[in-house]
Amino acid sequence: MNERPFAMPARKTALAQSAVMASLLAGCAAVGPDFVAPAAPALTRYTRDDPTRTDAGSAEVGQRIAIDTAMPAAWWQAFESPDLDATVGLALANSPTLETALATLAQARQNVTAARGALYPQLAVDASAGRGNLNSGRSASGAVNASAITPSASYSLDAFGATARRIEQTEALADVQQAQWQAARLSLASGVVLQAIALAAAIEEARAVQDIIAADQRNLELVQVSAAAGKSAGLDVLTAESQLAGDRVLLPPLLQSASAARHALAVLAGKAPVEWTPPAFDFASLALPRELPLALPSQLVRHRPDIQAAEAQLHAANAAIGVATAQLYPSITLTAQWTAAAGSGGALFASPFNLWGIAAGLVAPVFSGGTLSAQRDAAIDAYAAQLGTYRQTVLQAFGQVADALAALSSAAALLDAQRKALDAAQATLDLTQQSFEAGQASFLQIFVAQRLYQQARLGYVQAKSQRYADSAQLFVAIGGAVAQPQ
Repeated sequence: MNERPFAMPARKTALAQSAVMASLLAGCAAVGPDFVAPAAPALTRYTRDDPTRTDAGSAEVGQRIAIDTAMPAAWWQAFESPDLDATVGLALANSPTLETALATLAQARQNVTAARGALYPQLAVDASAGRGNLNSGRSASGAVNASAITPSASYSLDAFGATARRIEQTEALADVQQAQWQAARLSLASGVVLQAIALAAAIEEARAVQDIIAADQRNLELVQVSAAAGKSAGLDVLTAESQLAGDRVLLPPLLQSASAARHALAVLAGKAPVEWTPPAFDFASLALPRELPLALPSQLVRHRPDIQAAEAQLHAANAAIGVATAQLYPSITLTAQWTAAAGSGGALFASPFNLWGIAAGLVAPVFSGGTLSAQRDAAIDAYAAQLGTYRQTVLQAFGQVADALAALSSAAALLDAQRKALDAAQATLDLTQQSFEAGQASFLQIFVAQRLYQQARLGYVQAKSQRYADSAQLFVAIGGAVAQPQ
């Protein structure tokens, strides 16, 4: 006689179906609040002053702040240096730091794929085979083969949106990693640009000191000739020698600074200093950007990487509230199973020994000692904390842009003053040297004029390099251009 397949009692089947339908109808939407990004600020500027112009005098390059202008994709190209563009490209291609950030982003995206897998039925197969004898007390049969196969399927109904919220949370965390990849890319590019400017400044200052040393050498020769002719005292010779020795001391630290900048550029480019030497950057090969784009505050919060990361963290915290809230509601799982068994593999699927079953399981929290409610409240508190972090991140970003704008204005004024001081010191030194050669000035006057010129020359180079660096810092403060990982 054929065995009847296993079946649930009719009443239990009806109850299970009713529970499933009621849950589905009650859970048309996921529990917990839907995420809404914080509103963009209504501010239209970063400082009280007008930042549209940063003039540095007629002898220097003027800069214009272009408000509400799109950031160029490769913002470092504004310095018009093929060597700088190539070095940044090398760094973006080879940096281990960027490689780590990209791998972490890929990991986060895989976590999203894994979380989405919970939306689909889970299928499994359990198969077994064996050989043995049958012993029924007094008699025993010979050895026989036995095999069985049990396919099963299960599906968790996302009646209250717990799975949807978990997926939303992992997607938000992936957005965090993408923003951090953007931040790593921006930091890498800005590091290359700033180190190139530092190298150019060290080279320029070293050249200025070398020129000063050459002038000291000429002064010493003039004093020695004058002393030999009896026109200068021996003290003048000692003073000239002292000045030459003191200025020579200034050169080694500058050469060391240049060497350190070269090594830093190599590391940023993903190379060992011994295997790669960066170009010899100087201010003749680096153009000062004449136009600097400035995003509005409402645009800044939508593309600056650290703000985007904070917003994505806020989104993840919001989704966590939904996950914790869903734990307060029942969970429903549908299962199906079929078992076929036979005395030999060939007769497995033809065997009359078949069992199948379909079931719906419901698990509902009844009493948890306040654990589930506390977890939900903790998620709400975590969201509030992350909201404060987001707001602080936005304020810090606005402060950095304001600082960069003020620094540009100050650097332009400083460069104008240093240019005027340099021109005046150069004219004074030239006249003093001519007077000394004509016997109308003492060497002490040359010494004073030389010192003023030295200070003005180095101050001018430093002010010039600071203006370049402040221009780069504004690009960084705005957040660079948005790029997508490959």
